[in-house]
Amino acid sequence: MKIIAFGDIHEDSGNLRLLKSELENADIVIVTGDLTNYNGKNEAGKVIGEIMKYNENILAQLGNLDQPEVNDFLDEKGINLHRNGFIRDDIGIFGVGGSNPTPFRTPTEFSESEIETFLLEGLEKVRETKFKIMVPHVPPKDTKIDVITTGAHVGSQSVRDFILRHKPDISLSGHIHEARGTDKIEGTLIFNAGMFREGGYVIITKKSEGLSAELKILP
Repeated sequence: MKIIAFGDIHEDSGNLRLLKSELENADIVIVTGDLTNYNGKNEAGKVIGEIMKYNENILAQLGNLDQPEVNDFLDEKGINLHRNGFIRDDIGIFGVGGSNPTPFRTPTEFSESEIETFLLEGLEKVRETKFKIMVPHVPPKDTKIDVITTGAHVGSQSVRDFILRHKPDISLSGHIHEARGTDKIEGTLIFNAGMFREGGYVIITKKSEGLSAELKILP
């Protein structure tokens, strides 16, 4: 089983052609959020359509810069990770889109309590799986992957607490473009692939001994 994950596409899908081989050979493509740049389902549909040229096995969710109607579009396509969970082989994949509150009043923001509730809704659908991949668009607070240029940590406390409590194998985020990287919260590997046009993506491989994951950057 091979999974490729990325996000923060913001309607710029040009790097997909450079990922052609990885995409075509993946069993699942995960999009962590921000398909558009303050836009709706038409623009999101174009992005999903571009990815589907290479691989139709997509799971995706809206980010904070996607209009709420993007959530409805992904529901209609049957690929929505937000407040939802999917089982592939013995891997449970669940997510929460949008972000915690920002100073910019972006289209899709949630309170910390809502983020916790939405993650629980997704987890309930995959609770019995052997392995779990959590996909919060906003990264966990106080990590290497939630730091903005001022040095402030602006990730979600609820996401961090959820990881500590439920211990997923892997957590995949985006949202904070300048904080591309990896970190660990106890036994959970956490990733922020950054903005897609800057070339970041994560490859997850399932082998008999478990899941392994690596952040990669296009040359």
